[in-house]
Amino acid sequence: MDVKAVTKYVRISPYKVRKILGDIKGKPVELSLNLLKFMPQKAAGIVEKTLRSAIANADHNAGLDVDSLIVSNITVDQGPSLKRFRARARGRGARILKKSSHITVVVSEDRV
Repeated sequence: MDVKAVTKYVRISPYKVRKILGDIKGKPVELSLNLLKFMPQKAAGIVEKTLRSAIANADHNAGLDVDSLIVSNITVDQGPSLKRFRARARGRGARILKKSSHITVVVSEDRV
């Protein structure tokens, strides 16, 4: 059975989050949490929080065994961008896009 957790409107670029996803996809949740804890990126803390929420959902709502869970899928979609302008030379303005992300973590029981 698949259980998911979603974190929406996180103020970090999806590109920066996607860089760390390959390391934890398909691994047991305990190993994934350990990997995320020692990664220096800001995105690692956000993904760790979402993963912990998915584990809690699996334990409380679905009654699954936490020790046998694996990260079956994890995706990052782009959320809405904040549009800002920065003053440039000769009275011009340059556009700045502050991107946001939607993170979805799906955990399921290992079929061993």
